[in-house]
Amino acid sequence: MPNQLRDAVSPYLRSHADNPVEWRAWGPGPFAEAAERDVPVMVSIGYSTCHWCHVMARESFSDPEVAAQLSAGFVSVKVDREEHPDVDSSYLAAASAFTEGLGWPLTVFVTPEGRPFYAGTYFPPVPVQGRPSFRQVLDAVTDAWTTRRTEVDATASAVQEALAAGPASVTGTAPPGPGAGVALPGRPELAHAVARLAAHEDREHGGFGGAPKFPTAPAQLALLALGAGGDDGALELVSRTLTRMAASPLRDPVEGGFFRYAVRRDWSEPHYERMLYDNAQLLLAYSRLAVLDAGPDAAAAPGADATSGTAPTSATQEIDTHPARIAAGVADFLSSRLRTADGAFGSAQDSESTIDGVRDEGGYYRRDAAGRAALDPPPVDDKVLTGWNGLAIAALAEAGARHVRPEWVETARGAADLLLARHVTDDGRLLRASVGSTVSDAVATLEDHGLFASGLLALSLATGEARYAVAARSFVDACLLDDADPRIVAAPSGGDPVLVSQGVALSSDPSEGAYPSGRSAVAAAALTLHQLTGEARYRSVAERLAAEVAGSALDNPLAYGAAFGLLVELEASLTQLVVVEPSRADRADGGLARRARGLVRPGSVVAVLDEEALVAFEHAGFELFAGRSAPGRVPTAYLCRDFVCRLPVTTVDDLDGLLLEG
Repeated sequence: MPNQLRDAVSPYLRSHADNPVEWRAWGPGPFAEAAERDVPVMVSIGYSTCHWCHVMARESFSDPEVAAQLSAGFVSVKVDREEHPDVDSSYLAAASAFTEGLGWPLTVFVTPEGRPFYAGTYFPPVPVQGRPSFRQVLDAVTDAWTTRRTEVDATASAVQEALAAGPASVTGTAPPGPGAGVALPGRPELAHAVARLAAHEDREHGGFGGAPKFPTAPAQLALLALGAGGDDGALELVSRTLTRMAASPLRDPVEGGFFRYAVRRDWSEPHYERMLYDNAQLLLAYSRLAVLDAGPDAAAAPGADATSGTAPTSATQEIDTHPARIAAGVADFLSSRLRTADGAFGSAQDSESTIDGVRDEGGYYRRDAAGRAALDPPPVDDKVLTGWNGLAIAALAEAGARHVRPEWVETARGAADLLLARHVTDDGRLLRASVGSTVSDAVATLEDHGLFASGLLALSLATGEARYAVAARSFVDACLLDDADPRIVAAPSGGDPVLVSQGVALSSDPSEGAYPSGRSAVAAAALTLHQLTGEARYRSVAERLAAEVAGSALDNPLAYGAAFGLLVELEASLTQLVVVEPSRADRADGGLARRARGLVRPGSVVAVLDEEALVAFEHAGFELFAGRSAPGRVPTAYLCRDFVCRLPVTTVDDLDGLLLEG
């Protein structure tokens, strides 16, 4: 049968459409075909900007002899891990039973019933340093399938049982404890976790641990929250890390974005793909650091010299690491490089480009601005993912409001409006991915619901438009299960239908070293909804989800950064600050609004809006805005702590006085 990827939604799948391999897309069909032929399924998982995925495609999947061997003894399935994260997480958990060095490309051999029985990552075309060639692996799997089927079935059954019990059962580690009693850690426990992070700091080069070295943005955001709450040690630690990263080869000084990770502990030899999720979270981190470093008023109006993160010139001794300018450079990268033609954000920019007719990893990025001008830039995977776009919307909306960059807020609005129109069905269901006007059949995950909801809430607070908060609430509510259900939340889809039917779907995936897990994302959105509505059920959901992973987050905050950050937010007292300005036509967005938007504090929520918008929020059930006004058409600030509100004030000095009281 011919290769069937030519009409796939995913650019990664389409890039394999000309392989001689008879590829199938993910779905029930390949497994039915394998059952009819009595052969195993070879599932190859990767993504469009993955360097070693490109290498294996060139070395093995373009080889007619390898293709013939696959056609004779296997049904071959190609999966984009970004389009089908449930498939990726389940098979990664399965692969952990066979190899410690997990990564992509991920190669998994599966029975026709869907049970994994062997897995690995990149396999070279010839044996190298003890690693077998891909053809040797295929020979060994075929031999086991035809001569030792009983052993294969036993292994497959054991892995299936472990997957059904959760990822920790596959790896042999203890799962996070349940949230019985919702006992959350206090300041001493959080400080102890910071000490754990500090013990892993690379004091010479910055960052944590040795090589390879990642930006670990969720952990940076958690440290910033602790620092904003008064933990000077946490603030010093994250400030050192972000400053070192900004000055390192991990950051592109020409176009402003950060690369995915560095091969060496001094941040050199980056893996050059630039991911949407890394850069969105780092925009947020540098924006907040600007406030904590320079004070809210200085950060709110950085000036014309803080609008880009540029490479050093002959008159500059070193790379500029001012956090406001680094944030501006990242925002410009998101807007100019990753934004699609219709206004959303693609998932990543490739590490490779074509230079003089040859594919070259990093060659484009190693040139200065003049050198790049003569080259075609590396391609962008223009696959629009709902959750990852939610991260970008949140970052651009918050940073744009804080730094008085309305164009960033408008960019966030454009992406949100597109997703609300294209990724939401007529009956309100959320969809996962699209390319152009073509929408993927991949189911929306918990991650999509939580991250998109948080993005919409940030945009609602930045623009004063209640409709975004209303949509966010609907996506969170869709994930809330009955209180008697111990899972608390779940994606409305129930998970990938193929995995569910085969009994190999993970019950949950708490991993979040690079960006928040679905459970942390929904918990964060629920906590914001609690601050806006006063409804206890939303805080209860956040607390119970946080309690489930509290032990893991405190023991390993680098791997559970978003959960750690959620614990920080829950420990802090709630601070709600609403600034009411005159009607939209009369708004000046003056000093009171700028001061409010410069507030960075754990447990805080800030909204600046006019009286017409207040009415819309109040009618939609957001009780924080009930009874607010701007008497005498004078901008007025309302500061509440744990829903107990102070008398309104109308000057920056009076607001500062209230904020200093605690």
